Amino acid sequence: MRLRNQHPVRYPAKPWLLPPDAPATAFPAVATATADGLLAIGGDLSPARLIAAYRRGIFPWYSEGEPILWWSPTPRMVMSPDQLHLGRSLRKRLRQQPYQITLDHAFSAVIAGCAAPRAGADGTWITAAMIDAYCQLHRLGYAHSVEAWQEGLLVGGLYGIAIGQIFFGESMFSRANDASKIAFAHLVQQLQQWRFALIDCQMETAHLRRFGATAVPREQFLGQLQAHIDQPSLATPVWHLDPSVAAALTGNHRATE
Repeated sequence: MRLRNQHPVRYPAKPWLLPPDAPATAFPAVATATADGLLAIGGDLSPARLIAAYRRGIFPWYSEGEPILWWSPTPRMVMSPDQLHLGRSLRKRLRQQPYQITLDHAFSAVIAGCAAPRAGADGTWITAAMIDAYCQLHRLGYAHSVEAWQEGLLVGGLYGIAIGQIFFGESMFSRANDASKIAFAHLVQQLQQWRFALIDCQMETAHLRRFGATAVPREQFLGQLQAHIDQPSLATPVWHLDPSVAAALTGNHRATE
């Protein structure tokens, strides 16, 4: 997942140009991406184009005032839901149940929280157009959110796209200690119960590696994508957290340092 204050970098390469009226599926082969993963520039953020992009292992990432940039990096950070690792300190926090965790209760507030820059950070890559586009995907049943609440206040969460048996993580935020970590742990356990095969974490971070995510070559990721993108999961269009998730998080996984 991309951090809320992380920015794509401009590169001197000349990637494929997408005119605004290009067909939604008119992406070049991902093998033509630059070494840093930049694949194409332009197009729009219509639901059809966004879904077509994710189905090909491509996602948009750009800053306000720039054209839309489309990426397919290698290596790719991925995670199998059944490989969730919980450290002892996080497991202790989970047993304390410091937050109420919900799904799809406040999508627009979660993406706004992810877009808000941290103190000392310079802007955000989640533009107003991106917010509008993903809120539309949420209304269509593709984009989903996880919320962490404390005394009725939203203190953390994350959002992403679900297609077939794959969840494409986009961004997370936290306003309280471990809020986004606890939200992510609940999501992973729920995805396991819904028979999701893969979580696309996109960018490599030490934070996600501690949860069990690994970096794989793009070709390997695309093979997993092809195998699972059209397979059905047990998730419904509007997501609800199963009551058994919290118990599974505190009892069914081996603690790690």
